[in-house]
Amino acid sequence: MNNFIVMQGHTYQEEKELGIIWSPQQDKGGKTPHYWRRMTEVKEGDRVFHYVKRNIVAISIASEGCKTASKPSIMQSHNRWRNEGYLVNLKYHELETPVNVRDNFNKILPLLPIKYSPFQQDTDGNQGYLYPCNEELAIKLVELISELNIYQINDEQLELSIDDVRRTENNTLIPVIAETESEAKTKIRLGQQKFRKDLIPLWEGKCALCGINLSELLRASHSKPWKDSTNVERLDPYNGVLLCCNHDALYDKGLITFDGQGRLHISSVIRDEDYLMYGLERTSKIQIRPGNKVYFKWHKKNIFKTI
Repeated sequence: MNNFIVMQGHTYQEEKELGIIWSPQQDKGGKTPHYWRRMTEVKEGDRVFHYVKRNIVAISIASEGCKTASKPSIMQSHNRWRNEGYLVNLKYHELETPVNVRDNFNKILPLLPIKYSPFQQDTDGNQGYLYPCNEELAIKLVELISELNIYQINDEQLELSIDDVRRTENNTLIPVIAETESEAKTKIRLGQQKFRKDLIPLWEGKCALCGINLSELLRASHSKPWKDSTNVERLDPYNGVLLCCNHDALYDKGLITFDGQGRLHISSVIRDEDYLMYGLERTSKIQIRPGNKVYFKWHKKNIFKTI
């Protein structure tokens, strides 16, 4: 299962009425932007979060994969689009209480990918149509949706009114949210397990920097994070390095990095006099394989804190 965020705006009501999302195949110049081409990636069972005017207003499930289809007659007023397009049939579950992205942006921002993010740094939605939604972001969105739309029993509550019971039992959003969250967490867990299993032998079962070999203290650190990686990159053992808890935290936060030769770089955020405390040596160099280089360079460029 994959997740997506669709930026609908004025087309939301029309598409919801038809139970679809639709995009053109090409722009007037004959090109296909990534946010239209991504329609072809939608498969049966995939989840789509619907964004309208700074709010997540619905979540839907694809009832089948993407297919080519002409512009629906109800959308003929949108003259700037060509008639040939991509269409996905969906079952919409509209939220009683939308999730305002701006109000929750501090929770959403850390989970946004560097490339193809659905949202801008000012909290507005990016122009375009269909964007990827990584599993970590999907989990956060369903948590926010649950807080606002699913009745939860308060520990101090002793009785429920019959209306509260009926509302909970008849809320079709509950199984959608539960299944979406469960599948996303399972995908992450299984992926992380495989990644760690394949990564450990590449580093001889010990921290690349300090040599600690106690498995309970070792972490399989992604160089290109889950949120920024493709499905292939997430499981590629060369997209990572085996580090102890201490050095893993430093690497994850961009306080240390490695270049294409395996040389350690330490952020200026860490004072020289504190290197020993963190178990760091400026001249450290680790043995890397050719497959590591592209990922280490990505980490150094995008994650490493230079100031």
